[in-house]
Amino acid sequence: MAFDDTLFARYPDQVRDTLKHRFLNAIPHNETLGIRFVAAEPGSATLCLPYRDEQVGNPDNGVIHGGVITSLIDSVSGLAVFCSLPDFESIATLDLRIDYMKPARPGGDLFARADCYKRTRQIAFVRALAYQDAPDNPVATSVSSFMRGAGRHAGVSREEKAS
Repeated sequence: MAFDDTLFARYPDQVRDTLKHRFLNAIPHNETLGIRFVAAEPGSATLCLPYRDEQVGNPDNGVIHGGVITSLIDSVSGLAVFCSLPDFESIATLDLRIDYMKPARPGGDLFARADCYKRTRQIAFVRALAYQDAPDNPVATSVSSFMRGAGRHAGVSREEKAS
């Protein structure tokens, strides 16, 4: 779905630069995993997870741990939501469902691309996939939903909200 009202559509270079340098660095877990920015456009994003021995779940076969792939998919999905919004706002993952199609090839970098396909006032919906050589041969696919304005009411009591 094309989002014409996005901050990204209005200021593509500035938003891309902000997402590239601040989004990934603001999440220490992403930095620890070595996740790198690849591309972004209104409503979609791509990230790369360079292969490293520390990410291996089974040392006998060198396959990347499923939790590392989950982190990559969650991050790229959130980034796609940010790329779909009219302004920067906080978000939180509500639901993340992943289908693992096959193990990632040991030694190969892993890419993930996500597309935000629907956005309501309160929720954004995303499809994503993780792959190595080509998107049409995925390691994993995903659907997820994100709450918009996650920090909007933080610290406000029910009584204050009602008044």
